[in-house]
Amino acid sequence: MIKDLIALHDDSRVWIYQASEEFSYDELDTVRPMIYDFIEKWTSHNQNLITYGDIFHRRFLALFVDESQTSASGCSIDSSVRFVTYIGKTFEKDMFDRQAVYFLQENGDIEGLQLSDVREAYKKGIIHDRTLYFDHLVKTKKDFIKEWIKPVNEGWLHRFL
Repeated sequence: MIKDLIALHDDSRVWIYQASEEFSYDELDTVRPMIYDFIEKWTSHNQNLITYGDIFHRRFLALFVDESQTSASGCSIDSSVRFVTYIGKTFEKDMFDRQAVYFLQENGDIEGLQLSDVREAYKKGIIHDRTLYFDHLVKTKKDFIKEWIKPVNEGWLHRFL
């Protein structure tokens, strides 16, 4: 069952996947109905899950499950990974590059760096302590809303500088 994000419990689980390239607006018009169709049918042990999903900033696919009634099982999580893999293949985007880190620039653009290049970018002043980045390690809707985008010096990324 799909609900609006605001209607989900704060402790709802979230999984965030990042696309190697932004989705075009035409692609968004195609991928969003695919997401809604998947989450409408998403189940765990034949129980409908209470869900939300969308593409944020034309690049990040986030899937949410409100586990207050039914928890996501291993099989249901596996089905979501298969779905994300399908999205990546369909739109020719890598959805699983965990070495890429994305930053929200002051002008609103989103720029990516490989994790191995972050230290050098910091030394050169390309990024700094207050540069905002997307922390995909958040686990709940509450954390997604409050801590998904955070300054470099307030998250795990700081230890790589």
